[in-house]
Amino acid sequence: MKSENMKNLEKINELKKIIEESKKIVFFGGAGVSTESGIPDFRSANGIYSQKLNRHFSPEELISHTMYLKYPEDFYDFYKKNLIYKKAKPNFAHFYLAKLEKEGKLSAVVTQNIDCLHEMAGSKNVLKVHGTIDRNICTKCGKVYNLDEFLSFCEKEEIPHCPDCGGVIKPDVTLY
Repeated sequence: MKSENMKNLEKINELKKIIEESKKIVFFGGAGVSTESGIPDFRSANGIYSQKLNRHFSPEELISHTMYLKYPEDFYDFYKKNLIYKKAKPNFAHFYLAKLEKEGKLSAVVTQNIDCLHEMAGSKNVLKVHGTIDRNICTKCGKVYNLDEFLSFCEKEEIPHCPDCGGVIKPDVTLY
């Protein structure tokens, strides 16, 4: 009977062969790609959804459109503390995908992640299903702010407002 390590090595070699023989690859990924970078996933035993973060609302509720509208202070507090990881760096998977793209094998990365780590690793064609933390839009005038600008507004007030028109700045991410 083969050991677990031997079975895993065989699977890795099989995947390597498939990649070598492929001409066009599209990678579909999600939270599991960024966990090695220190960003928690949502549904695992140690994921964001398993944490008791707020005595009144579940994590799922806290990242909902309803929460954004009715309880914006709670929404922004949760968002800043649990969905933005400024110190996270790309890991081997991010760099490997960027390498495949540079070699012409990978056509696109389709990701549910909002963390921008694929781009930081060098991937160019990244399709973001759930938006990105690096794009924040004024709901009044439509001006777009990057993550650093957004966070600087958040340092000044609980709910970030546009310095040009006073409108609320909303992260360009998918909410429940």
